Amino acid sequence: MGKAPAIIGVCSVILVAMVVAVAVGVTRSRKGGGSDEPTTSTKAVQTICQPTDYKQACENSLADTNTTDQGAHPGGFPSGYPRDKEGCHNSGTIQDAAKDPMSRQALENCKELISKLDEYVKNLKIWMGGSITYQQTCLDGFVNVSTEAGEKMRKLMNTSQMLTSNGLAMVSEIPKLVHDLNIPGFGKSDTGGAKRRLMAKDGFPSWVSFRQRKLLLQNPSQIRPNVVVAKDGWFYNEYVIVDKHMSNVVIGDGPTRTTITGRLNFVDGTATFKTATVAVIGPKFMAKNIRFENSAGAIKHQAVALKVQGDQSIFHNCQMDGYQDTLYSHSHRQYYRDCTVSGTIDFVFGDAASVYQNCKFIVRKPLDKQQCMVTAQGREDRREDSGFVFQNCTFTGAPDYLPVKARSKTYLGRPWKIYSRTIIMQSQLDDIVAPDGWMPWEGNFALDTLWYAEFNNRGPGAVQTNRVKWRGIQKINGVQAQQFTAGVFLRGGEWIQNAGVPYIAGMIPGL
Repeated sequence: MGKAPAIIGVCSVILVAMVVAVAVGVTRSRKGGGSDEPTTSTKAVQTICQPTDYKQACENSLADTNTTDQGAHPGGFPSGYPRDKEGCHNSGTIQDAAKDPMSRQALENCKELISKLDEYVKNLKIWMGGSITYQQTCLDGFVNVSTEAGEKMRKLMNTSQMLTSNGLAMVSEIPKLVHDLNIPGFGKSDTGGAKRRLMAKDGFPSWVSFRQRKLLLQNPSQIRPNVVVAKDGWFYNEYVIVDKHMSNVVIGDGPTRTTITGRLNFVDGTATFKTATVAVIGPKFMAKNIRFENSAGAIKHQAVALKVQGDQSIFHNCQMDGYQDTLYSHSHRQYYRDCTVSGTIDFVFGDAASVYQNCKFIVRKPLDKQQCMVTAQGREDRREDSGFVFQNCTFTGAPDYLPVKARSKTYLGRPWKIYSRTIIMQSQLDDIVAPDGWMPWEGNFALDTLWYAEFNNRGPGAVQTNRVKWRGIQKINGVQAQQFTAGVFLRGGEWIQNAGVPYIAGMIPGL
């Protein structure tokens, strides 16, 4: 079976659970009232369960959704899950069953199938997190609108936002439920990211098709891309959209030879989301050796050079130049290697799960009285697998910025959304970084809920003595830092390793 049917099946179950959870949670009646009329929630449960083979079990399970301690079942998981879990929790029984040859084969089948569950769950969490980001981006467009349209849209989208958040919560529980089964050999994580379980003899996962194997076994330099833009190098004043039907697109012939530039901006009347010179929506996009620019200038405020929404996007040896909001790492999984990004305010922002490896971030001269912030990560839900990770990167200033660095300070970032998450590790921080390191967004917003960490950095800007003391600032060790490497955080062994770009799965030795 291919990936899509399995994922659709899981999503269908989750969708039903979300619908029932909301229906039950809103109008569930408890004992008393003296009425024999079924409540709206009871009718909803009966309707949902009508097509099933085991109607009574379905109704009993879903009807109990709102009576259990919600803290014990994040996201409103139906209480039938724990009951089902009890039936197979006894590992001793499973071990005894394994003594029988047929039972042992069945157990091996389960191990093989459940070993793939983590992959599906990871994908679901990324995609559902992307849904949350899309919903929030929609609402963000109304922030500077003077009409009541924004508030009306917020009310209209309230239910869908709750449903998506509940779905993400339920998906997040799946690994824990499987782990709690306590079946020997289940739930072992692929922490290295370099190889997956169930490898075929050629070193690729068993689910990779024959056609895909042939492509992956080729020398990357011999693979012909779907589209090549600016093969001979030039300066292109245009706007490019790589839509959802375009994948595996490679563009460029050198960041100093090929530039795609534009100047759409907020001040002149374009919403930030639409200002991007290049917008990547399609999955599995790859760009190498090219420069993306928004030349609107600091005076025009928000002006995006590159916006990336496509899942599993890769950028190698690229340059992104702008001022405010240069690189919009909007959503899904993204990997940047040997890239250069320049800007002034929030010039790396969005809610993607992004790893920036061996990249350079250059602060440019801002307008008078402006401060500079490199990042503005926008994680909206605490269960999202999103966040910005900077590994072996350099944070420095452009020549025109250095003379004004004392009055226009630079900060590593600020929290755009309530669960903003940014990790900077094994990186060079020049003296442009202010001693307090991080800047608030507004007042005390998100200072307790953000997740910011610095680990094993170097340079004068890496000194921790005078860093802010917010509750959300984390002190992590090497084991925790490992969880944010490309191999683990992005599961890069599945899609980056064979892409023909430099890639380090774990911590970089010697740093």
